Amino acid sequence: MSAKQVDVNGTEYRIIITDQVIGHVNNLKNLYNVAYEDPESFEDVSAEISTTINEIAGTVEPKAEDSDLDGLIQEIIQAVDNKAKEIEKELETKPKKGTRKKSK
Repeated sequence: MSAKQVDVNGTEYRIIITDQVIGHVNNLKNLYNVAYEDPESFEDVSAEISTTINEIAGTVEPKAEDSDLDGLIQEIIQAVDNKAKEIEKELETKPKKGTRKKSK
């Protein structure tokens, strides 16, 4: 978990990036991809996109204004992506356990 503060349209928002938030963001990105790849399916996934956006926005303090929602979601997606890159980088630099060969 990590806390992130973002400024959207002059309002400072605070979000704690939890596994649940990461899951919602990844789900939202998948839904966006489905809608992009198959525009005819947009109507089918738009309600789910809206629900997922509202779930993400519900974890933000203070409560997000409708006019800030798009920018806020973009900032949260970017924060989650950056966190994933940090974790990936840490995993790459850590020595792997059990990779030493035993000599006989």
